[in-house]
Amino acid sequence: MASTLTDRLSHLVKTMRGQARITESNVQDMLREVRMALLEADVALPVVRDFIARVKDKALGQEVVGSLNPGQVLVSIVQKELAATMGEGVADINLAAQPPAVILMAGLQGAGKTTTTAKLAKHLIERRKKKVLTVSADVYRPAAIEQLKTVTRQAGAEWFPSAPDQKPRDIALAALDHAKRHYFDVLLVDTAGRLAIDEALMAEIRELHATLNPVETLFVVDAMQGQDAVNTARAFKEALPLTGVVLTKLDGDSRGGAALSVRQVTGAPIKFAGVSEKIDGLEVFDAERHAGRVLGMGDIVALVEEVTKGVDIAAAQKLAEKVKSGSGFDLNDFLAQISQMKKMGGLGNLMDKLPTQMAAKAGQADLDRAERDMKRMEGILNAMTAKERRQPALLMDGKSKASRKRRIAAGAGVQIQDVNRLLNQFDQMQGMMKKMKGGGLMKMMKKLGGMKGMMPPGFPGA
Repeated sequence: MASTLTDRLSHLVKTMRGQARITESNVQDMLREVRMALLEADVALPVVRDFIARVKDKALGQEVVGSLNPGQVLVSIVQKELAATMGEGVADINLAAQPPAVILMAGLQGAGKTTTTAKLAKHLIERRKKKVLTVSADVYRPAAIEQLKTVTRQAGAEWFPSAPDQKPRDIALAALDHAKRHYFDVLLVDTAGRLAIDEALMAEIRELHATLNPVETLFVVDAMQGQDAVNTARAFKEALPLTGVVLTKLDGDSRGGAALSVRQVTGAPIKFAGVSEKIDGLEVFDAERHAGRVLGMGDIVALVEEVTKGVDIAAAQKLAEKVKSGSGFDLNDFLAQISQMKKMGGLGNLMDKLPTQMAAKAGQADLDRAERDMKRMEGILNAMTAKERRQPALLMDGKSKASRKRRIAAGAGVQIQDVNRLLNQFDQMQGMMKKMKGGGLMKMMKKLGGMKGMMPPGFPGA
């Protein structure tokens, strides 16, 4: 959805450039493009109709403000209405209850309920400083109970055991009693899913809801489902008083179709979004930021958060002090820079959060090649001895450098040319680091063209 809508609106902005006023005619042109993009993304037809009507009502007759042309004004209106359709701002999770606050996870099989339960546990532990217990009431899939046990351990939460021969209601009551006696703040209950909606599933989850009286009932839905997500959402809304929605697999190709439909159909706010398969790949859903992503404006806030979370500030300060003192930049430091990039999810993850126009300059083939080159460089560096990384001169001077390079190439499964290329890149970076010593940074900034040499081969601009 994102790329289609972005492409259509970008074309519209160009064609409307120079027009002084938004008119009935150019609004119709824009709405036709938006309608097609939404329908292609499998957004529910009633949602599309309502959305288009609101945009048209707000757009007609608006004067062009300042330097904005009509196309830009219309895109701005579309962004605001996208955000309004998905729910204004951020809807936080409600934990205002006598502990333990019970959160019931509902949804179809395959939507990602179990992994989302563990991701939410990690979020509550890290962001809300809560003591969290998880339990599986899915007695139909023994593998689901074991899966929750595994991912709960990864999340740093505690898991309450259950068995396929137990009744879901008994499991829930036992877990609740344990949570009370051991002073847990939150109890997350993972419920059974089915491959399709059926009355037995709905009756069971209604009984669990009545037994537990949860403070939150979260509907977990696959963002890639499109129209199917709407039908599922409608069925769960009729069966349960949903308090929120969790969109999973939002890092897939859809990027918005389900978000527009599910919010409108359930009337429940979207509270979280699964943005990667990693255990920490759960974000608090922000409608305005997501609208920006859908329109190809990127998510700079998420990019800053990603960098802040991934960068080891202490290590960065240590490196800065090392460079400032003239101690030298060695291959251990070079390896640390690659590790920092990996912690931030790699080049592709960071580029995904940039505005489309910027990210488009780096084609997918370029990014894939750059990622492969970074992995190769990491392999070469790890094939070196600690002494070689600490004293790079051993690989650049002396009689033994050729045999050392052959050993490293064999250990990393690469050619000697690859080892030489890495050492050349390191030499360029080391030279730049030396210029930083003693206030040479400003001089270096004037020679930014030389920075290309420090990028992995194949990286855009390298």
